Amino acid sequence: MSSIETTRRLSPWRVGIALLALGGLGTAAVFGMQSWAANATAEPDEPWFAAYVDVTATPHYAFETPADPTAPDVMLSFVVASPTADCEPSWGAAYTLDEASSALDLDRRIARLQQNGGAVAVSFGGQANDELALTCTDTSDLEKAYADVVERYGTGTIDLDIEGDALRDRAANIRRATAIADLQSARRAAGEPLAVWLTLPVAPGGMTEDATTTIAEFLAADVDLAGVNLMTMNYGASLEDGVTMVDAAESALSEARRQLGALYTRAGQSISDRDLRSKIGATPMIGQNDVSDEVFTIADAEELNAWALEEKLGRVSMWSANRDQECGSNYVATAIVSDACSGVSQDGDTFTAVLSAGFTGSLALDEHLITTPEPTTAAEAVDDPATSPYPIWAADGSYVTGAKVVWHRNVYEAKWWTRGDLPDNPVLNSWETPWQLIGPVMPGETPVPQAVLPAGTYPDWSGTVAYQKRDRVLFGGVPFEAKWWTQGDSPEASAADADSSPWVALTQKQIDVLMAPAADPTPVP
Repeated sequence: MSSIETTRRLSPWRVGIALLALGGLGTAAVFGMQSWAANATAEPDEPWFAAYVDVTATPHYAFETPADPTAPDVMLSFVVASPTADCEPSWGAAYTLDEASSALDLDRRIARLQQNGGAVAVSFGGQANDELALTCTDTSDLEKAYADVVERYGTGTIDLDIEGDALRDRAANIRRATAIADLQSARRAAGEPLAVWLTLPVAPGGMTEDATTTIAEFLAADVDLAGVNLMTMNYGASLEDGVTMVDAAESALSEARRQLGALYTRAGQSISDRDLRSKIGATPMIGQNDVSDEVFTIADAEELNAWALEEKLGRVSMWSANRDQECGSNYVATAIVSDACSGVSQDGDTFTAVLSAGFTGSLALDEHLITTPEPTTAAEAVDDPATSPYPIWAADGSYVTGAKVVWHRNVYEAKWWTRGDLPDNPVLNSWETPWQLIGPVMPGETPVPQAVLPAGTYPDWSGTVAYQKRDRVLFGGVPFEAKWWTQGDSPEASAADADSSPWVALTQKQIDVLMAPAADPTPVP
């Protein structure tokens, strides 16, 4: 990444105090609380909010005493490789872990936040400097570097912000995935949690091939991903004219969710829609983005928050807490990109309060989640024509643009003419499939009458007949009208190349008009 009142959360620390107060339960209560925290997360916890904090930016941000006590969790960033030692973690290439303790009093400030009921996650990588896997080429040393950070700060959640050149370094990505898989396995074997989030760039059309490949490599290494956090910011040329920042974010997140589902399918894991949604996070850059004409306002934050809650996203963050205030009058220009202010008018609000509203979960509970793939049975995927609104997809069928079919209890619509393309083929890019998923077959549905006409309504199309403009024919029961003189051109190809085809399929509305009974003539007085 670049340079409202809500329900108060119950942290495990507060839960522990409450349990100890219940009749002097003592050690047994603490043990019971730990067991509950470890086992009460078989299903996704409440969604959570944690703002990124740039640890080394000046002036230093006092994350240990958050301005909004209802949003105490933070993402501390960024741990990168030391410029003097390939496998030594540092904060922003400026402080070793020990130096950060003395110069920034970081350890004590983290302990203070945890004492107040907040939790920290540590983010590795970022846009600047070298993420550890880029320089540390020994997997065992790399695992130890990650472990040193996790153990020092007592965090059960890490965030791997992979972007730029780092995202294209396949060798480093594989090393990173292997080291994280080993660390996660070792910690879980020891009874310690480790939730792993990947933070990746995204465009309104979804994630790039480098990003999806990175996810695939983590899944192949058996990393249990807590989720994928998308940087909904700095779209550049991918943001089309007239598209708002919120519209772009919603499009990007929806497409990324579909891509993540395809990646899990390719990895041989079937996860529920609820789990898939909980594995998506959104991180906007508040205020003025690095791209001059991209601005994320308080109103945008309100709209994105409402959408994220409705879509049941697992996480929302922001870049960054350091910037969550208006630029002061001492700035020559207030509409700027700054490490210390948003560059926009906030009208007395904070982005933290707006984006965190309704996100009442916590890092401390979410870190115990373990992904459990769902078994699928043949019975779950059986399609019944009697309870399906549209025909069941058939491999030998031809489908024109707009045709709807049912497959594995879901409704799909053809984006162009297609034959033999599986509707639920797990593609990573929407342009790779002719099918658009509409949604599930609803209980109690019955077949919808198809937009076809009875045989004999119009002549069946023949390749040997010459047709004039406005002549109508039937092709597979579907009525077509000629746009100009034609002979030998099949109506079947009209959906694949509508502009050059001499045929156009009649819409249902046109069919209804054509088939309507003629009105009685008005009687003459």
